[in-house]
Amino acid sequence: MEAALGLMRRIPPRHTETALSALLGLLPHYSSDLLSQVDQPLQVLCDVDSGKEFILCEYNRDADSYRSPWSNKYHPPLEDGPHPSSELRKLEIEANEVFSIYRDQYYEGGSSSVYMWEDENEGFVACFLIKKDGSKAAYGRRGYLQEGSWDAIHVIEVESLRQLLQWWNPRIMRGSVGPEEEGITHYCLTSTIMLSLTTNNQSSGAFSLSGSIRRHLEEAELKILEDKIPIDQQLNDPMVHSNEDMNMDLSIADGHLCNMGKMIEEMESKLRNSLDQVYFGKTKEMVCTLRPPAEVVQMRIPDS
Repeated sequence: MEAALGLMRRIPPRHTETALSALLGLLPHYSSDLLSQVDQPLQVLCDVDSGKEFILCEYNRDADSYRSPWSNKYHPPLEDGPHPSSELRKLEIEANEVFSIYRDQYYEGGSSSVYMWEDENEGFVACFLIKKDGSKAAYGRRGYLQEGSWDAIHVIEVESLRQLLQWWNPRIMRGSVGPEEEGITHYCLTSTIMLSLTTNNQSSGAFSLSGSIRRHLEEAELKILEDKIPIDQQLNDPMVHSNEDMNMDLSIADGHLCNMGKMIEEMESKLRNSLDQVYFGKTKEMVCTLRPPAEVVQMRIPDS
C-alpha cells in the first residue's frame, strides 16, 4: 500500500485515472484505501434541479451517486444517501455562495463546490473544491493554453478545543478547560493542488507540464493547565509531494466561514508560490540550460 501511494504521488495528474485503475486491478483488497487517499482530477456534473454545475469527488459520493450542494439531492437519485444535519446544511449553503464569489475573484471563472458532514468526534469536516479549465474551449479567456486545468481540494477538520484536549489526554477533567478555551475551535487543513497545461504554437512548439502539490497544515499551541505544548513538524519533497504540519486554534466569534476562508486564502497563496518556484522556475532553468538563447551562446564562444 505504501509503495502504491508513493507511485501515485509521482504520476502526472492527467495520468492519475489510468494509473489508479491499474492499481485497483492489482490490489483489489486495498480499493477503499486507494480511493480515499489518492486525489484524482476533479469532474463536473450539472444539477438539473438548480441548473448549476457541481464538482464530483469522494467526499460527496455514495455508491455511484453524487450529492449536489445546490439541491442537496443525489445524481443519479439515491434513496438512503447520507445528508448533513439541518444546521450544517445551512452552513453548507452559505459556504457555497461565499466560495463562488471567492472563485470568481481569484480564478475568473471555473466551478466550485463545498461539502460538509459530521465526524465521529462531535465536530464536522468541510471540503472546498475548485476546478478551473484553462483550455481554449473552456474558461481560458486569454487563449495562451491549448489545454490546461487547475484542481484545488481543501479539506478542513473542525473540532472544539475541549474535544481535542480530551482526545489528546482522556484524564483531563471538564473543569480543566477554562472559559477562554470554550470559545476556541481547532482547525486542521489539508490542501492539494493538481496542475496540468499544454501549449502548442509555432514559436515554441508542443510543450506539456503537469504536477501536484499537497500540504497538511498543523500549527498549535495547546494550553493545558497553564502548560503550552508546541507542535511543529515539517516533511518536504520539493519535486512532487510537500507536507507541513500545523494546527490552528481560532476564536469562533467571527464564525467558521471567516476562519476557514482565511486559512484557504493563505494556503492557496503559498501553494501558488511553491508551484511557481518548483515547477515553472525549475523548468525554465532547465530549458535555458539545455537550449540557451542565441545571445547567450554567442557570449560563451570565444573569438578565434
